[in-house]
Amino acid sequence: MSKIKITNVKSIHTAPENLNLVVVKIETSEPGLYGLGCATFFQRHLGLKSAIDDYLKPFLLGRDPNYIEDIWQTSLVDSYWRYGPILNNALSGVDMALWDIKGKLAGMPVYELLGGKCREAVPVYRHADGVEMQQVVENIQKYIEQGYKYVRCQLGAGYGGQDAASNRPDNALPGAYYDPDLYSRSTIKLFEYVRKQLGYDIELLHDIHERVAPMEAIRMAKQLEPFRLFFLEDMFPPEQIGWFEIARQQVAVPLAMGELFNNPNEWLPLIQNRLIDFIRCHISAIGGITPARKLAALCDAFGIRTAWHGPGDVSPIGHVANLHLDMSSYNFGIQEWPGMSDALMEVFPGCPTIKNGYAYVNDKPGLGIDIDEKKAAKYPAVNNKQHWLLARKPDGSSAKP
Repeated sequence: MSKIKITNVKSIHTAPENLNLVVVKIETSEPGLYGLGCATFFQRHLGLKSAIDDYLKPFLLGRDPNYIEDIWQTSLVDSYWRYGPILNNALSGVDMALWDIKGKLAGMPVYELLGGKCREAVPVYRHADGVEMQQVVENIQKYIEQGYKYVRCQLGAGYGGQDAASNRPDNALPGAYYDPDLYSRSTIKLFEYVRKQLGYDIELLHDIHERVAPMEAIRMAKQLEPFRLFFLEDMFPPEQIGWFEIARQQVAVPLAMGELFNNPNEWLPLIQNRLIDFIRCHISAIGGITPARKLAALCDAFGIRTAWHGPGDVSPIGHVANLHLDMSSYNFGIQEWPGMSDALMEVFPGCPTIKNGYAYVNDKPGLGIDIDEKKAAKYPAVNNKQHWLLARKPDGSSAKP
């Protein structure tokens, strides 16, 4: 019987790219044995600090870190209300750290504990945008030259929005104004232009980011069919997933969804009714590796592939967790990749390497990545009031993602 106990749980906050990253470190009674996990919710990092340090820590002290499933289940219900983004991210940091510890105890990478390799490396996609269509093409070409085969394309401000300054009413509230109709029309023109310039050997993706009315999203998807997208992401917000049943009857474009999901009831109907082709959950927002591996297995039974969310506001530990799932999931589809700066690689030794559009994890036990706490302290958490982009439609009303 294991005699290892959890002796400390702490949150580490660092901002190498001016985005507040939150890492959970779990220390154990075994000298030198600890685990790391990602709990990043950069817009609400102070909420994470309290959830981890004030609530999860006293709940976990003295427990056996080998009991990953039991710790996940009991931590989820310890506050009675569950499945919110702050609790889920805090729980994710703990969960990833426990898998890291488990791998170190076993002397194996986490992907081995999840069933072993299905592939030697993970194909990833990059993001190319631009104010003009030719600029988008030039940015795609740069990635092609680096060996990437998958690129997400957006045109205009923010996530593809077009400035709507000339249409604002008097006394309009502040925000990033854009015209949804202009966005829709310009996106169709963008993909027509990109295919004419670059052909069909490059896989293209696009993110609507839930910023047009549902029926307009369906119309966009139908118009995008000739350009053979690898997938079209986030047609509808989580509150409007009922529209996927209507869309599925009309569109042949592969559909991806899930980065804003927190609760299994958000993805279950989409999977069991085969209404999407790719699950896009943010694995720290759903609670870590434990629920993500179950979600991947569920999707496999219904012919749906994984495409875990991997934006810049995730710590390298979170990206590595994605890759361990990708390595071991038969139904892996594609992985979003933001790139790793010198500052991130300085703070997080063991970051994945990229070659010809593939991400490689190392074969060290656990997640294979560490944090240098002294170097992390060189990049203290920034402005405590970080917010997501405040987008507005031409009439001044909120355009919620």
